[in-house]
Amino acid sequence: MKGYVQVYTGDGKGKTTAAIGLAVRAVGAGLKVFIGQFVKGMHYSELDALKRFHPDIVIKQYGRGCFIEREPSEEDISSAREGLEDIRRAVLSGEYDLVILDEANIAVFFGLIPAMDFVKLIEARPEGVELVFTGRRAPQEILERADLVSEIKEIKHYYQKGVPARKGIEK
Repeated sequence: MKGYVQVYTGDGKGKTTAAIGLAVRAVGAGLKVFIGQFVKGMHYSELDALKRFHPDIVIKQYGRGCFIEREPSEEDISSAREGLEDIRRAVLSGEYDLVILDEANIAVFFGLIPAMDFVKLIEARPEGVELVFTGRRAPQEILERADLVSEIKEIKHYYQKGVPARKGIEK
């Protein structure tokens, strides 16, 4: 089966959720999945759910436990670069059919990883590996090489009314 490059971007909620839904579908079809989460180091409920699929879904986080809202630290940068190397190995290993680079777009936006490093990964991937990039602000370099781009647009969100992230829904 030929693999393609997908991008889920935009300011709306649901990019990671869509990618995880794809991962569950892939496992249902007998495929193996690797999910690398850039910037994220916090506990999310999906981590607990996805552990049930192990070893068909492997998920690793490459973040410090908080989302970057300022200038990234050296620790942020080294964690992201470690993630890129792990993901590169997963892509080239032939072990995984679907590789999700969660928040990769944000990693580029914050200067943790140059967009061209992801372009090199796209170009080096074996033909049967599907790549999915998620996160706001997808860089043009990735958009140009994608086969599918979905933009999730926020129209209304209850965060604007002060509703905090809820366990099992947003975290």
